[in-house]
Amino acid sequence: MKRFAFAGRVCLITGAASGIGAALALELAKRRAVLALLDIDAPGVERVAALAREMGAAEVTTYVVDLSDGADRLDLAAEIAARHGGVDLLINNAGVTLMGTFEQNQMSDFDWLLEINLHAVIRMTKAFLPQLLARPGAHLVNISSLFGLVAPPGQVAYATSKFGVRGFTDALRHELEPRDVGVTVVHPGGIKTNIAAAARVSGADPDGEQIEQAQRFAEAALTLPAEEAARQIVAAIQARRPRLVLTKEAKAGDWLVRLTPTRWWAVTQRFGKRRGIL
Repeated sequence: MKRFAFAGRVCLITGAASGIGAALALELAKRRAVLALLDIDAPGVERVAALAREMGAAEVTTYVVDLSDGADRLDLAAEIAARHGGVDLLINNAGVTLMGTFEQNQMSDFDWLLEINLHAVIRMTKAFLPQLLARPGAHLVNISSLFGLVAPPGQVAYATSKFGVRGFTDALRHELEPRDVGVTVVHPGGIKTNIAAAARVSGADPDGEQIEQAQRFAEAALTLPAEEAARQIVAAIQARRPRLVLTKEAKAGDWLVRLTPTRWWAVTQRFGKRRGIL
């Protein structure tokens, strides 16, 4: 499969108002892509759109969508097809997280997270797959997580969703490979975004020890700027890489869980306590 060329190609990004999504929009704007930016945050996505236009995007349109509402996205796909003729690159980036143990989590919060992190990825892919199949050399990117490789306590909902994204993407890659559609799954580790700060607290004391520990861990782990993450993701798309593990922490976690699938968390705890972050 040929390398992906971005100039003039229609690129749809979910979760484009901040973090990795915003950084991806600006990185693709430099490459003269046509951008369709989607987020629930209307002012935020418009700010990113304005910056993308300044940075050279061929065209930018925005769509304010609540991915937690369970819609099939067929109307959105029809709207984007009418405006742009179809999508060449779909990046399912939007994601949320949830604080608290599984025992503490309310099922309504668990379902909310799964709807955004997993079901929306599936629905967006289903809605836009006909367009991807119709565009020569199209590409699909699904953002999983380090927690799609390892599953720590206190992250049951998030890990469930991100392991789901990983499995969905890996299986779909094998189906689409003969049909000239590239597929990449991305496992970011400690990226400097606001996902931890914006986490929903479900059945847990927001001033409690567990929340403070999670915040300390996030501050220590979130080290890679979103702009650098976006550059690496764009390079992986261009090269048609099937899998990208971002940050040394994520690579170490991937290696550790392969080495000791049932003991990796005990090893991580010992290391974290020595560093004062667990």
